[in-house]
Amino acid sequence: MHLAQQIETVLDTIRPYLQADGGDVELVEIQENLDVTLRLTGACSSCSMSEMTMTAGIEESLRKSIPNLGKIVAVKE
Repeated sequence: MHLAQQIETVLDTIRPYLQADGGDVELVEIQENLDVTLRLTGACSSCSMSEMTMTAGIEESLRKSIPNLGKIVAVKE
C-alpha cells in the first residue's frame, strides 16, 4: 500500500471524532524524508485544544500504524 493511502486509512479512523465536533484533517504533503504535513480544518483550525488533538490523537495514531514517519506537523486553514 502506498504511504499516502496508509496515512489516509489512519486518518479515516480519527475523522468521525473530529467531524462530530465540526472539524476535519487532511493530508497536505509527504516529503522525501517522510515528514508529513496535515491541515486541520473547520472547527479544528480554531479550537484551543487542536494542539492536544494533533499530538495525542492524530500523531500518536499515525506513529502507531506507520512508525517510520518523520516529523508530523499540522497547519491551520
